[in-house]
Amino acid sequence: MQRRFLGPKASFTRSELRYLTEVDGCDHFALVAVLSEGADAGRVVGVARFVRLPEDPITAEMAIVVADHLQGEGLGSLLADELVEAALARGVTRFSATMLSDNYAVQRLLSRISRSLQRRNGGRGQQELLAELAAA
Repeated sequence: MQRRFLGPKASFTRSELRYLTEVDGCDHFALVAVLSEGADAGRVVGVARFVRLPEDPITAEMAIVVADHLQGEGLGSLLADELVEAALARGVTRFSATMLSDNYAVQRLLSRISRSLQRRNGGRGQQELLAELAAA
């Protein structure tokens, strides 16, 4: 949670819950990875989303969250590839992401899915990446 929200997050406000759960499939798109077998079948283990920026409709803020026990196993990459396909199909050609500066896994992932990558220092140990999307 700290890497996704840039700090500890014990609970969500109503506004935050609405933002995270009310998707329209076009300007706010989300993918969910669910376990299909075993005792934990049906358990959500990953979420990828983008939200189009109203002031720049070809750019969307993106985020990917993967359950701790599955990090480094390729699920984030799979979700990222699917998210890029969905974004391009909806006219989004650029992802923006704000993260902790030491979140090297997401930096590598964004480098992999983009034609070009711009970095901006966000201060307080944060950075913003702007990725021009490359078709898979």
